[in-house]
Amino acid sequence: MSSILPIIDAGLPTGIVEPFAKRMARDAKTLTRSSLTELQINLGKLCNQTCTHCHVDAGPTKTAENMTVQTADRVLALAVVCKTLNTIDLTGGAPELNPNFRKFVSRFRERGLNVIDRCNLTILSEPGHEDLADFLACHQVEVVASLPCYLEDNVDSQRGSGVFERSIQGLKKLNALGYGRPNSELRLNLVFNPTSPSLPPDQQGLEQDYKLELKKRYDIEFNQLHAITNIPIKRYAKFLRKLGVLDDYMQMLETSFNPQAASLVMCQSMLSIGWDGQLFDCDFNQMLGMPAAGNSEQTVWNIESFDKYIHQRIAVADHCYGCTAGAGSSCGGAVT
Repeated sequence: MSSILPIIDAGLPTGIVEPFAKRMARDAKTLTRSSLTELQINLGKLCNQTCTHCHVDAGPTKTAENMTVQTADRVLALAVVCKTLNTIDLTGGAPELNPNFRKFVSRFRERGLNVIDRCNLTILSEPGHEDLADFLACHQVEVVASLPCYLEDNVDSQRGSGVFERSIQGLKKLNALGYGRPNSELRLNLVFNPTSPSLPPDQQGLEQDYKLELKKRYDIEFNQLHAITNIPIKRYAKFLRKLGVLDDYMQMLETSFNPQAASLVMCQSMLSIGWDGQLFDCDFNQMLGMPAAGNSEQTVWNIESFDKYIHQRIAVADHCYGCTAGAGSSCGGAVT
């Protein structure tokens, strides 16, 4: 078997950077899934927001691209027989808008698995979801909430007018339930994405700034900050191309390549499941239609176990520079 999977075209500018697979083969190692401890489940592209940095192209009009009850039940059946899992990461769009969201939470928590809700905060005040915060607290769901800045103008420019104010209201509601408070088991982590085409600053220092400013301005507390690099695909790639800086951004990511970060990327212990049941090595590969392990399309319907993906090589393309630049980037923030 070749030591390098076929180089996959992810729709990025060609000839701008050295192909990521070749860079890994020379300076790091071929990425292989060494274990499977986490499933990241994308429940669909329906969202109550439309953000410039969104790699999912999610929005209020994406009503058709959402997980059905049949697919959700099949995912649950396969997860039951996978004994190595400890974490379920529910994402979207706004995953809470999918009717299977609460069933996933209840079933996985009954098994004692840690469940993460990738929450945009404004969903907590959407009509029909007024009890969502209480539901999350009752099931001790870990909330990972998007807040790209502690300043209103920066957030609204990236996520839409009025989003910051509603996000602050959502954080206060979670704090009132115990989320993010000292000595509470209810974890509340925030996510920072740069508003400019740049790498995130030092995560630890930025976390201190966030905690100071949110406490001082709004009496808001949280546990950790995850600083995540914007990956140049889908809507964000279009945004960069419109600004005329997509080539520059790709070159910056390549120049910042960090072999240590490359050895710690989360795809080595995670599997991504699309809203339609297709299987991928990560959420970004999912959005580009790059099947798990670089194989032909595989879905929850034509496998008998998630375990088959352990020890398989991971499909990569040039957008992977985003996760391996600087301090590295994962769904849990910096990796080094």
